[in-house]
Amino acid sequence: MSTTSSKNNWLIPIAFTNIYVIWGITFLAISFGLQGFPPFILSGFRFLVAGILMLGYLSAKGEKANSLGNWKKNGITGILILTGGTGLVAWGEQYVTASEAAITIATGPFWFIAIDKKNWKYYFSDKFIPIGLIIGFIGLILFLKGSVSANVHHAAVSDSVRVTAFVVLALSSVAWVLGSLYSKKNPASQSTFMNIAQQLIIAGVASFVIAFFRNEWNNFSLTTIPLSAWLGVLFLIFFGSIIAYLSYIWLLSVKPAALVSTHTYINPIVTVLAGWIIANQTINGNQLFGLTIILAGVLLTNITKYFKLSKRSKVKIRRALRFTKRNNRPYQPI
Repeated sequence: MSTTSSKNNWLIPIAFTNIYVIWGITFLAISFGLQGFPPFILSGFRFLVAGILMLGYLSAKGEKANSLGNWKKNGITGILILTGGTGLVAWGEQYVTASEAAITIATGPFWFIAIDKKNWKYYFSDKFIPIGLIIGFIGLILFLKGSVSANVHHAAVSDSVRVTAFVVLALSSVAWVLGSLYSKKNPASQSTFMNIAQQLIIAGVASFVIAFFRNEWNNFSLTTIPLSAWLGVLFLIFFGSIIAYLSYIWLLSVKPAALVSTHTYINPIVTVLAGWIIANQTINGNQLFGLTIILAGVLLTNITKYFKLSKRSKVKIRRALRFTKRNNRPYQPI
C-alpha cells in the first residue's frame, strides 16, 4: 500500500460503513420517496440532480466532458445500470416491501455468473460456484413462496401482481449486470468520477422519458409531495448516488474487489433491520429462512475468492499438517 493510502487508513472503515449501511437504507428511502413521486420520476429526479452536481464540481476543477464517444458509452451503461437496474427497483417497491426488494436484489451475483459467458470455464472449474448457484436459487424460491403467501405490504395487491414485481426486481439485477459487463468491455477514456456523472445525467433523462410514456407526469404536482418523500429523495441524491457510490469506487482502488463486494450480503440485513425500526416492516419465518439460504449460496459462489491461497501457503499448510500428525502419534513405550 502506498504512503498516501496509509495516511488514509482511517477512511477505510468509514467507506465500508457507507456502502454497508447507506445502500441498505436506500431501499427504504425509495419506499419513502414513492409516497409522493411516481417511480420513474423519482429515479429521474434522483439521478439527474446528483449527476448535475457532480458534473458542476468536476467542471469547476477544469475537467472536460466534450467527447461524444464517452457520452455514448456512459449513456448505455447508465441506462442499463441505473435506469434499468435501480429504476425497476423503484417500480417494484410499489408492490413489495423495501426488505423484500433488497433480498431479491441480493441474487445479483448469480446473474453475473450466468450472463458472463466468457468466464464460464473459470466459474465452473470451481465446485463451490455451481453448488452455490443451486443453493441460492432454492433460497430465492423459498423466499418468494414465503413472500407471496404472506401479503404484508398491500392488502389490495394480488398475489399475481406481487409475483410480477419480484420478476421485475430480478430483471433489474440482470440489467445491472449487463451494464456492468458493457462498461468493463467498453471503458470510457475519462476519470471515474466524470463517467459516473455522465451515467447519472443520462439515466435521469432516460427515466424522465419513461415517466412521460407511462403518463406519470399527468397528475404529478410538486406541491402535493409530503415531507417524508422529499427526505427520501434527498437521502437518495446525496447519500445513495454520491457518498455511497464514491465510497465504493474509492474502496475498489485500495482494497480487493472480493472484500468490497461483501456489501451484497450486508445490504439486505441492514434493509430488514431499518425497515423494522423505522417503518415497522416485518419479515416472516419463511422469508427469513429463504434469506439465509440465499446468502449462504452467494457466499459459496465467492468463497474461494475470500480464502484463495498461494501455492507457497498451501505447501506450508501441508507441511504443518504432516508435522502435527507426526507429533500427535500415540506414545509408544520403549
